[in-house]
Amino acid sequence: MNRQAQAVILLLLGGAVIRASVTDLYLRYVKEGLRPFLIAAGLLLIAAAIMTLWYELRPPAPRALTPADGSGVGHDGHGHAHHEPRIGWLLILPVLGLLLVAPPALGSYAAGQAGTALSSQQQSDYPPLPEGDPVQVSVLDYASRALFDRGTSIGDRRVQLTGFIATGADGQPILARMVLSCCAADGRPVKLGLTGDVPAGLPDDSWVEVIGRYSDRLGRDPVNDAEIPYLEVESWRQVPVPKRPYD
Repeated sequence: MNRQAQAVILLLLGGAVIRASVTDLYLRYVKEGLRPFLIAAGLLLIAAAIMTLWYELRPPAPRALTPADGSGVGHDGHGHAHHEPRIGWLLILPVLGLLLVAPPALGSYAAGQAGTALSSQQQSDYPPLPEGDPVQVSVLDYASRALFDRGTSIGDRRVQLTGFIATGADGQPILARMVLSCCAADGRPVKLGLTGDVPAGLPDDSWVEVIGRYSDRLGRDPVNDAEIPYLEVESWRQVPVPKRPYD
């Protein structure tokens, strides 16, 4: 692949990164706080592509021919032109995929392959829940309070959580949400067992909003044998996939 083709791919890749960064698409790949770095990286790729194209397409400086030049300029010693391997253009396919296809967020399959992310956390004190009835909390916050604080900071408060449905080890629905340290490549699930008015009749990866109360019941994750807290569900409703699918 010649430099002009490489520059075109760089330009498309930079454009794809910028497009993802100025929309909510980037949230499928990285945490929200990394947006400025993505924009900077996209701009650098575009600048490198433009400079490469300018260098390659500028008119060549005139120079006098010498006998040593012969008639084989741009050819090998037998007068045959060099051709770059065309297979290099296949590199443009993943770039076009990034431009044209919005990948789904990590869901129930990824949750089933990885152990709950709470296994390595330590017990600590938790501040009181914010005002509201029900109070909106993340799956991670509720699971941490239920597991390491044994529900002390939750008390009898009603909580509202949003996550996706996955199938637990016993075949029953669980509520899960993927958490990221940096990007989707290091995403790990936080899992909650459900009792009470458990969402029924929904396929895996359906997003639901549940309202419930703390339950002292605990389960075990079959992947890493970590404890999984439960939520006593009072009501639930199906919701669209949120703009920010990761905690």
